[in-house]
Amino acid sequence: MTASVTIFHNVVWSRHKGVVFSALHNISAAGAIKYSVVQIADTEVYRIGFSDVDYSYHRYPMQKLFDGCYEDVPTWKMITRLTWEVLRAKSDLIVLPGYHRPEYWAMLAACIVTGKRRAVFCDSTGRDRPRKLVTSIPKRVFFSLCDGYFGFGERSRDYLMSLGAKKEKIFIPCQAAAMPRSFSPERVLEERTHYRADHKPVFLFVGRLSEEKGIGTLLEAFVGIRARMPDATLRIVGTGPMHDALLARVSELGLDDAVHFVGSLQDEPLSREYYGATCMVLPSLSEPWGLVVNEALSHGCPAVVSESCGCVPELIVDGESGYAFTAGDVAALQRTLLKATEAFADTVGTAKRCMSIIQRFDPPSAAASIARGCAVMLVD
Repeated sequence: MTASVTIFHNVVWSRHKGVVFSALHNISAAGAIKYSVVQIADTEVYRIGFSDVDYSYHRYPMQKLFDGCYEDVPTWKMITRLTWEVLRAKSDLIVLPGYHRPEYWAMLAACIVTGKRRAVFCDSTGRDRPRKLVTSIPKRVFFSLCDGYFGFGERSRDYLMSLGAKKEKIFIPCQAAAMPRSFSPERVLEERTHYRADHKPVFLFVGRLSEEKGIGTLLEAFVGIRARMPDATLRIVGTGPMHDALLARVSELGLDDAVHFVGSLQDEPLSREYYGATCMVLPSLSEPWGLVVNEALSHGCPAVVSESCGCVPELIVDGESGYAFTAGDVAALQRTLLKATEAFADTVGTAKRCMSIIQRFDPPSAAASIARGCAVMLVD
């Protein structure tokens, strides 16, 4: 007998979820469980300007409920529509997109009323979402009413367990990046060698220009780096609300000739940035995972990240794929960048190690883990 699962996801914007759902659709075609995906909206407000919505990464049948931004839909309308979609679904299992919005609670209630099994995606960690009594109690209640959980990494599992989720009901699909169509693993060593031919120290940040990304820490640390390595440069890829403030800070620090804001990049232009960097730097104060680390390692580029990033246990191997430092610690970041410059001087050897570590974090593996979790929940 064929079972059915309906997965609700918040926005089409997420390329990485698109490639995972596409891989899940391929599994569905040959398996005993049929999956359907409901995308709620196209994008979110804070994604606008960072990158476009690209439907080509979503190669699976989908139902989309609202055009445009998620936040533009009135809450009452969102609650009404999502509740109705759950009530009318013929699925044996509903996978909820989260737990932090009122409409997700309404969806949970609809599952309970109709007797549908329910799971929930959780990409938070204890470091990303420090526990507070006023917020942890509702989360505990929500999780206690679910039959299973999809987290991302060891830290997500620990976070879920700290809020009462049972370990055997937590499934950890790996985080997988959506690589550009032009990307070829077979060409990584050649491209990396070409763009790193002059061996000049180049540090790269990729992400939203916002407070939680810790870019201020990076700029302060780079002052010391520049003093020790006068030819060092810092390239900042991305857009966001702190753009003007960061530009002003760069001028205050006297780094105008060394720090380059290149705007939002995608596909081949972004690949060239990864290929040309000594290392990618993600100094986030809060970061559930850090998909740019997946992207960097796939391009043979090591990463220096803060300990607040969820991906540290899985992706950061000291001296091989990168280093981790204490978030917000300028001196520690400066020391780590200097260490990384020496440790990753062997371009080819470093690239091989990075690619070896990241190879199992691909969309088919992520999809297979989701499928295993759904299968267990359907028979429990």
